Amino acid sequence: MAIEQRDAPAADDLLKGLWRENPVFVQLLGMCPVLAVTNSAINGLSMGIATLFVLVLSNTLVSLLRRAIPREVRIATFILIIASFVTVVDYLIQAVSLELHKSLGAFISLIVVNCLILGRAEAFASRHGVSRAVLDGLGMGLGFTFALLCMGAVRELLGSGTLFGVAVLPDAFQPWVVMVLPGGGFFTLGALLLLINHMQARRAASAIPVEQA
Repeated sequence: MAIEQRDAPAADDLLKGLWRENPVFVQLLGMCPVLAVTNSAINGLSMGIATLFVLVLSNTLVSLLRRAIPREVRIATFILIIASFVTVVDYLIQAVSLELHKSLGAFISLIVVNCLILGRAEAFASRHGVSRAVLDGLGMGLGFTFALLCMGAVRELLGSGTLFGVAVLPDAFQPWVVMVLPGGGFFTLGALLLLINHMQARRAASAIPVEQA
């Protein structure tokens, strides 16, 4: 039976996923949708919100049922729970916008096998109470959404000169077509990771006390 852990403050469960343990920029999880659907800001934001929805609800249900799920079938049960919420998301997106559903394509269904969601269910929700499981799912989901939005915004801005479909750059700007192609996802992710690592290195260096002469 899973053992509950109470060693970290609840507020940390929400905040850690936003930056310190960001699923994309730090843990490099869920790379498939990160690279595949972020050719526009709206696609990135939509996929992020869909993943957030599934992550929070699956964490909640896993936490509620954690004492009733036999360890031998826990992974299969987690996948069944996640798949149920992914089906709900799939129908909701179809109801909201068929064009958006077509843009996201099969990657909506692939949320089921997103290692971020299954990992949080196994490593956190199955070991903690509902309130902390919800905060963890919310924090990780918001961090994932933020990363996809950043990726989508950069790629759309440089690849089309627009942001959320609205022209932002002047007409004289020559779009970098490669940014909206699959290769653009790798370029953008690499550049953002380089920037984040540089910022973290500078922060770590500034935290080292300077020896007095």
